Amino acid sequence: MSVPVSGGQLVGLSGLGTPRGLTVECNSVHFSRHAIERMFQRSIPPDEIFECIRSGEVIANYPDDSPYPSALLLNFTQRAPLHALVARHRETGNCYVVTAYRPDPELWGTDFKTKREP
Repeated sequence: MSVPVSGGQLVGLSGLGTPRGLTVECNSVHFSRHAIERMFQRSIPPDEIFECIRSGEVIANYPDDSPYPSALLLNFTQRAPLHALVARHRETGNCYVVTAYRPDPELWGTDFKTKREP
């Protein structure tokens, strides 16, 4: 895997197969510059994102997101919850990690699937 060298470039890893947590197959997974920056700031390694895509649970769908429909995934890695927002290009099957974060227990329910009421 390589890292983007300039703004807007996407990098990827091919051959992930069909992630169980998604209802679609990802032909490849790419990281936006924003996702890489946030993963670095939050100490989230790419392997945790790949595992989230492979075995995470879709907790929200955003079919009208642009430029591609996206889904919020939840996975538990090293006993810590992880959310990853992943978009998928319908024609190519390429998936794009938009962002990733550890959900704040103050903002999310104990299952980390539903936001708490303010």
